[in-house]
Amino acid sequence: MATTADITTTPDVGDQALSRSDRTLIALLLTSTFVVIFNETVMSLALPHLMRDLNISAATGQWVTTGFLLTMAVVIPATGFIMERFSVRQIYIAAMTLFSTGTLIAAIAPGFPVLLAGRVVQAMGTGVMLPLLITTAMNLIAPSHRGRVMGVISIVISVAPAVGPTVSGLVLSRMSWRWLFLVVLPIAVFTLVLGALKVRNVTTPKPARLDVLSLLLSAVGFGGLIYGLSSLGEGDGHTPVAPWVPVVVGLVSLGLFGWRQYALQDSPLLNLRVFARRDFTISTFVTLAGFVALFGGLILMPIYLQTVRDVSTLAAGLLVLPGGLAMGALSPLVGRLFDRFGPRPLVVPGAVVLSGALWLLATVGPTTALAVVVLLHVMLMSALALMVTPLMTSALGSLPTDLYGHGSAVLSTLQQLAGAAGTALFITVLSRTTASELVGGVSQASATADGVRAAFVAGGIVSLVAVAAALLVRRTAPVDGEHAPVH
Repeated sequence: MATTADITTTPDVGDQALSRSDRTLIALLLTSTFVVIFNETVMSLALPHLMRDLNISAATGQWVTTGFLLTMAVVIPATGFIMERFSVRQIYIAAMTLFSTGTLIAAIAPGFPVLLAGRVVQAMGTGVMLPLLITTAMNLIAPSHRGRVMGVISIVISVAPAVGPTVSGLVLSRMSWRWLFLVVLPIAVFTLVLGALKVRNVTTPKPARLDVLSLLLSAVGFGGLIYGLSSLGEGDGHTPVAPWVPVVVGLVSLGLFGWRQYALQDSPLLNLRVFARRDFTISTFVTLAGFVALFGGLILMPIYLQTVRDVSTLAAGLLVLPGGLAMGALSPLVGRLFDRFGPRPLVVPGAVVLSGALWLLATVGPTTALAVVVLLHVMLMSALALMVTPLMTSALGSLPTDLYGHGSAVLSTLQQLAGAAGTALFITVLSRTTASELVGGVSQASATADGVRAAFVAGGIVSLVAVAAALLVRRTAPVDGEHAPVH
């Protein structure tokens, strides 16, 4: 696997080599972003421990994750404005200070309300980091070498959430849930201090007006959609309102939000002109289909392993680890291949393999060899490795420089929505199929196995759309400060 030092020593940025400070900046952003995104899923196995230690119900405990996602939904759409208005140094220090403070609050929380507050503060810092990393890399790295760096960024995006449950299982098998935060805290503080000393500015802030109405519509729109989809994904029937209500409210609010952004020609909160670029729109669409599969698989595999195969929490975490490691190992190589051959030779085979993996996973059952299940999961994650780097690089590379911040904010926001949608789709199909089978008198394990197969069939159907759209992806190249398609 390529090291950070390796990928940041690109021969040129324009006509000049990357300076030591540039390499240090990218390395710090990569490390910090990995830590904060890893934190998104590290609580995935901690719910039973929270229920016991804090004397709360499952419905209340779910807010540790739901509250985090809702805060991210509010923060990420505003990152385009934030990166126009403030310098890289200011944003980095503020984001890591928030994340470190939230981690400390969560670690010492005497009860659930304080723990939830800590998670919200963490999410405020987390939401800014990925767009900041992507925008900084796009400004520093020459177009001919961006795939190489975006390959390592893809590790952050995909492997960090994948290894979260594994680390969570390891920690919880021996220690209290508080150690999930105490392990992360010194790393977060170290990167904050180092960043305060080393991070420099690579963009020029400019005056920008914050449209409060846009911010409110964005919060209600993206927050409503993620909350509604997450409620569907929980599948426990304990949500305060029917999940379709926040989904409808979110869709209406997003319609008004879109109208408002086009009305604000000079200073939109989130510049939707990025969708006027054909290559951005197509690459983003295929990326979202991939993330539906990624997050659906992340939530489904532990359920299958623990309920159908009766393996321990720790064993389940270890069995899904090879898939995450495979994706991490392939991503830098895929980045180099992208720089040489462009996106289509990678994305089309990746989409086909992704679809094949999902359809094969739809055949697993109570007696399928665990080695086969692990192999299919590795196949799924490897296919995503072929897709994520080329698609993200093509999407952002099709934009002019002044839209990098807004483009990365749009991508990050939609990835959150795709994750919630993937979870909701897979869990809803799983829950309904399992309930139907239980009525027929079959065992819980057999009913869950049928539900898992049905959920992967739903994912397979989504993947067929991704295969068709992947055929439309094409390479982009810079022309006079902009980026035009190369046929």
